[in-house]
Amino acid sequence: MKAVVQDRYGSPDVLELRDVDQPVPGDDEVLVRVRAAGLNAYDWHLMRGDPYVARLALGPRAPRARIRGRDFAGEVAAVGRNVRDLRPGDEVFGEVDGTFAEYVCVPDAWVERKPAALTFEQAATLPLAGNTALRGLRDVAGLRPGQHVLINGASGGVGTFAVQIAKALGAEVTGVCSTRNAELVRSLGADHVVDYRREDFTRGGRRYDVVLDLAASHGISGLRRALTPTGTLVLGSGGRAGQFLGAPVLILQGLALSPFVRQRLRPLIGPAPSKAVLAELRELADSGKLAPVIDRTYPLAETPEAIRYLEEEHARGKVVVTV
Repeated sequence: MKAVVQDRYGSPDVLELRDVDQPVPGDDEVLVRVRAAGLNAYDWHLMRGDPYVARLALGPRAPRARIRGRDFAGEVAAVGRNVRDLRPGDEVFGEVDGTFAEYVCVPDAWVERKPAALTFEQAATLPLAGNTALRGLRDVAGLRPGQHVLINGASGGVGTFAVQIAKALGAEVTGVCSTRNAELVRSLGADHVVDYRREDFTRGGRRYDVVLDLAASHGISGLRRALTPTGTLVLGSGGRAGQFLGAPVLILQGLALSPFVRQRLRPLIGPAPSKAVLAELRELADSGKLAPVIDRTYPLAETPEAIRYLEEEHARGKVVVTV
């Protein structure tokens, strides 16, 4: 099969489309014919080995998982003998390493039936980003109806889902984005939009019950100023390339400070894939409460260009590779 492979850390130029062996599903796995794969910041962080400290776990000179990609949507090609609820031909989506490929093997616990209302391309945007948004708002922040939440980075891959999920949870939503994305964020349901080019939400005087920080564009003290005295700050793990620790430095600062303040400072670090969460995302999509925003699509052979665009151009919503 064809797959996008890397043998060393670096820019998108290290990615190559190659012929590799098609995987064989184990007893508890599903073999999926990939039709589309969503891109995430996770992909370029892993491609570059960034932040550098992560290489201690990923591999010193190259990632041990050589095929890139994390999200997928496609059709079941085969199932292991212990898989009971899926069969060949079923349309599915989920999350696992190695999805920039024609086929991928997925643990049964990480794959679920695709939302009927979505195309393969749309469904492929949901797993990692949707999981992050849902877990961050509902489980980490404990967001409740009537609370006011600010989402910093509202027009990005996770942010566009977070705005919609926060509204579905009954919150009043403020989205922070650039001028060109303000109407998009409003169209997703945001009650208020802050243009970060014109206004610094950490100095505006307004206080929020929950701040979901997906941009790592402010320090801990500034983010805390935007909270109510007992509010919750959820710190995402994204960040810019080339930093030794990147956004995790904010997370470490938050963890160190949290025991000494009334505000809750909580990390949001790589929520694990979950069949149950995939089913919840499917229900939200099929009910019309969650609609993916796709900026661009690329064929599999142009995956390096897709990652370059995601990394450099502030994509609106999601970028997708079609297979």
